[in-house]
Amino acid sequence: MQQFLKGQLALITGGSRGLGAATAEALADLGADIAITYVASEEKANAVVEKLKAKGVRALAIQSDQADTTAAKPMVDQVLSHFGRIDILVNNAGIAVQGKTVDDPALDTVNLDRQWQVNVMGTVATTRAAAPVLSDGGRIVFIGSLLGTHVPFAGAADYAGSKAALVGYAKGVARDLGSRDITVNVVQPGVMPTDMAAEVLGDGVPEALLNLHPIRRIATLEEVAALVCFLVGPNGAYMTGSVIDVAGGLAV
Repeated sequence: MQQFLKGQLALITGGSRGLGAATAEALADLGADIAITYVASEEKANAVVEKLKAKGVRALAIQSDQADTTAAKPMVDQVLSHFGRIDILVNNAGIAVQGKTVDDPALDTVNLDRQWQVNVMGTVATTRAAAPVLSDGGRIVFIGSLLGTHVPFAGAADYAGSKAALVGYAKGVARDLGSRDITVNVVQPGVMPTDMAAEVLGDGVPEALLNLHPIRRIATLEEVAALVCFLVGPNGAYMTGSVIDVAGGLAV
């Protein structure tokens, strides 16, 4: 495999599990050194780091709660102190609170508010902290959700809204950083085999949800990570401000 990211540093928020961990491994296979963040899963984060080091790259796990916007700059400073540069930012960290409609008396507004804080304000804070030090010609990828632009079922208004906010923000950042040849794009997965999806859906994917997919299965983590690899690689250099679904046609 051609290691066209050798010498570059990728910062992946929420990289201890799920898509974040899969993306970290995929970028390491292309030669990138990797920094990941995690909130509480120290053991999982360290296991990811060991996997990455076994691929011959440098790797670091940093504990940082994205809900705390003041933590963004110290986290970025720690990455710079350890690696000396940041070339790629993958804004992957996020949470999902779904299942109740907005008129439900039992709506968990505390956790819904935290969702906005993590998914939107935390992502904004990380982007603001990283943008001034990101290498010219660098890459930013926001991991959104198909629900940011298409909502095929009820009970997801706040989650969908938080991901829709990222679309507008990413487009603005693409305008702001284009003069430095930094590309900014949004990858919108549909359903993936992650812990977060399991928390929402329970065991397995409901038949009714599968029936909404023209390609009647859910995505693999590797399929979504492959798109991130394309966008941060040399062939993605002229794509910016794009919003790309990886959802098996769920929005068709």
